[in-house]
Amino acid sequence: MLNKFRFPIRFKILLTLLVVITLVVSMITFIMANLFHADKTTYIKDLTSTIASNQAEKTRVLLEGYRKDLGLFSQLMLDRSIPSTSRNRLLQQSFVNFREFVAVTLYQPDRDPVTIFDAEALRSVGLDRSFLDQCQSAHPLPLAEIRSGQTHIINATCSTAFPLLMVAINFEEKNGSTIISGLIRLDRLTQFSRDTQGFEIFLISTAGVDLLSASADSFQQRIVTLPLNLVELDQKGGGGAVHEFASSGDEMIGGFSPVGLGSLVAVAQVPKSAVYLTTRELLSNMLYLSLVLLALAAIMSLVWSRLITRPLELLSKATRDVGQGRFDISIKPSSRDEIGELANSFNTMAMELDGRDQTIRQTQSALIQSEKMSAFGQLGAGIAHEVRNPLAGILGLTQLCLRKLDKESPLYSNLELIVKETRRCQMIMDNLLRFARKEEVAFDVINVTDVIQDIAAIVEHQLEINQVKLIREFETELPQIEGNANQLQQVLMNLTINAQQAMKGEPGTVTIRAARDNFGNVQIQVIDNGPGMSTSICSRVFDPFFSTKPSGEGTGLGLSVSYGIIEEHKGSIRVDSTPGEGTIFTITLPAHGTARH
Repeated sequence: MLNKFRFPIRFKILLTLLVVITLVVSMITFIMANLFHADKTTYIKDLTSTIASNQAEKTRVLLEGYRKDLGLFSQLMLDRSIPSTSRNRLLQQSFVNFREFVAVTLYQPDRDPVTIFDAEALRSVGLDRSFLDQCQSAHPLPLAEIRSGQTHIINATCSTAFPLLMVAINFEEKNGSTIISGLIRLDRLTQFSRDTQGFEIFLISTAGVDLLSASADSFQQRIVTLPLNLVELDQKGGGGAVHEFASSGDEMIGGFSPVGLGSLVAVAQVPKSAVYLTTRELLSNMLYLSLVLLALAAIMSLVWSRLITRPLELLSKATRDVGQGRFDISIKPSSRDEIGELANSFNTMAMELDGRDQTIRQTQSALIQSEKMSAFGQLGAGIAHEVRNPLAGILGLTQLCLRKLDKESPLYSNLELIVKETRRCQMIMDNLLRFARKEEVAFDVINVTDVIQDIAAIVEHQLEINQVKLIREFETELPQIEGNANQLQQVLMNLTINAQQAMKGEPGTVTIRAARDNFGNVQIQVIDNGPGMSTSICSRVFDPFFSTKPSGEGTGLGLSVSYGIIEEHKGSIRVDSTPGEGTIFTITLPAHGTARH
């Protein structure tokens, strides 16, 4: 059902336009609504709430990152499977990766605390290890609260030149819980408080202690008196609150938002006297926000259009590849729309073109082989005609000499060898002439099954002597063919004897199979389970005088003659072989009354 679902490209374009228009209209409506809002104070309240929420979110993300980094430190410090030298190197690298960390301390039950620190960071501000001991002594950890799952976060500044934040968490492991604390630079948190002009931004604990401030003399944090219960606000979580209150005689508007970690609340406050000035700043900020959102909409549209056009680019490149004759390519459909259907259609076309290209190559190879046979036949006929007469003279004179010699004569065996080799040369010339002649052979309508049965009766005994079993497999009601039975028997006998000889006396099987192919032609296969042939040999088996047999055991013309006979029958012959598995010769002949396919 899912595969049938289609998401047309026109709907994608429509959806893109709707999203862009909706974003633009929404932003314009939002800006216009705020511009014409009557109560300017509401602007400030909304803005302070937003700033406080942003400060809380940024702080939460930053502190969550610190917690994860502490977890990585603890895993490295507790993992005993890592060699000590490798662990020390990894810990040193961790201080390089997490540059804000100055020191990390591990508190395990019934063990002394273990502290690792960035000595280079301390030296850069003229401090040493004693400074860390001073900070840890001045800010002892509430271990019970931390073990209960609370995250402990306090300002641990002991030097105005090096403001620090202490974060401590409980880390659960197989052997129990372990507390890990880290001394972290306050630079990024204090930077947050300077990000927005006109607002005073700070972080306070539920006890009202400002996390980001410390006296230059006493290092005591500022205590802030605020008009709401911070503990209750932190426990509620989620949204914040906006209040008007007096601070040092000034009327203030403040936004409060819980951070969600370490019982912290983010506060953004502004004097009410800055309402009108803030309104102008608000308008500027809203303008920038609109531009950012419009830019985001434009980027999203570009990305979306890229997703649409990328498949078209791939199709264009693949089309050029096909034009250059590379058909074995495929494009993965990236969607279920018209482009996906186009990709599927292209893949089908490329596959069909690849098949046709393979067919053309095979046909071309067969045509080259046929032309090679024809040219060689003409050349061979002339050579054979010229050589036969001298061979006949040599044979006759040698036989006359043999008659006049005693068998005990030392020349007798040499002359016998000359007679034997001369007759062998005559046999080669006869085969060559037979291959070259274009004799008119009478073709009749014959039954392939009868031809195979006749040849099987001739060669079966010879195959059995050499431990080779002959198997016959026929399809019922095979169509008749038009051909010469004697010539087809010669071809099949040649193939079966070659298969038996290739086994070199080893037990095996030769199967002659006859069936109808997909085009209605008659297909004859001679299959053996012999040693097989390599691809390079298969490409030359039909060449004249090419033979894999030892010298003197074959002329190399048998398969060439067979190739010519099948061509005269308007058929085709091919070989498929795998070394170590066997060889298959496939003969395809057109059925009587049909054209060749």
